[in-house]
Amino acid sequence: MIVTAHTARFTEPLRLSSGAVLPEFEIAYETYGELNAARSNAVLVCHALNASHHVAGTYAGDPDNVGWWDNMVGPGKPLDTERFFVIGSNYIGSCFGSTGPASTNPATGRPWGADFPVVTVEDWVAAQARLAERLGIERFAAVMGGSLGAMQALQWALSYPERVRNSIVIAATPRLSAQNIAFNEVARQAIMTDPDFHGGHYYDRGVVPVRGLRIARMIGHITYLSDDAMMEKFGRQLRRSERGFDFGVDFEIESYLRYQGDKFSTYFDANTYLRITKALDYYDPAADFGGDLSKAFARARADFLVVSFTSDWRFSSARSREIVRALLDNRRVVSYLEIDAPQGHDAFLLEDPRYHDALRAYFGNIAL
Repeated sequence: MIVTAHTARFTEPLRLSSGAVLPEFEIAYETYGELNAARSNAVLVCHALNASHHVAGTYAGDPDNVGWWDNMVGPGKPLDTERFFVIGSNYIGSCFGSTGPASTNPATGRPWGADFPVVTVEDWVAAQARLAERLGIERFAAVMGGSLGAMQALQWALSYPERVRNSIVIAATPRLSAQNIAFNEVARQAIMTDPDFHGGHYYDRGVVPVRGLRIARMIGHITYLSDDAMMEKFGRQLRRSERGFDFGVDFEIESYLRYQGDKFSTYFDANTYLRITKALDYYDPAADFGGDLSKAFARARADFLVVSFTSDWRFSSARSREIVRALLDNRRVVSYLEIDAPQGHDAFLLEDPRYHDALRAYFGNIAL
């Protein structure tokens, strides 16, 4: 499936949760399939931390650049683009085409850098709502996402309850635990204490806080995998024939983490990483309801599919069950699937037949 990236520009200011205002902004997006005459078959796919609007397919002349959820979205796949019109939207604050810290600040003519405001999940959903209006979509057949994308799918059902028929929430949590916030803070500190960070204005100096980004990615990657998955894939296997008795790479897991950190630092923006992890930390739909998630979800009108994975210790199945209970308290129609899978948090990206068959069946039952 050959796809094309698009950009939508909005000149009406967007007021953010922080009180800051983006005077104008752009959203990068892709579409797959065709919008039907009734405009009733649109599905919005929301991405997680380090992904983008490139959900599926490849670009002409770049066959190796495969969309991050290509096993899920496409002709004949669980989210079948022969039946649904699928939109992949890049959130604001990103470094993959939407307006973010590396974009030009219209007030100064220079990159926003550290002056780019902190954004929230609610802000992303508000911006996506404008994109939907631009595309002529009044109501989504479904909004779908995993991890941070699942928070957006939840928030769509809360911010725009009449505009979402189904919310598909995968590998999610309704709010981060203290432990999760702690992981994010360690990663941010790694970036902000890098000598090349320069208070977030490193663009002007032509440098990148590579060391901080590498460490941030290594920390994050540890949380995406389960202990069993790490042991099965790497064990205690040595990288070299014997222990070096130094601080080089002895174990395969060390080599893997360094490789992931190095690769990440070549394409991801440090200022974006700071803001996206803060958006994760801030998300808590129950905060305005005294911590009562059931009260927070009272405004939802969509039907829900909630999926979790048993080995996901970062966003455990217990957190998904919190969401399910709160929705049931409000007599919402909820389907819940807990997959016994060993891969950890990243399981939502993989091609597990039980998982994919469930999604295929759920989408197959959505009337258009």
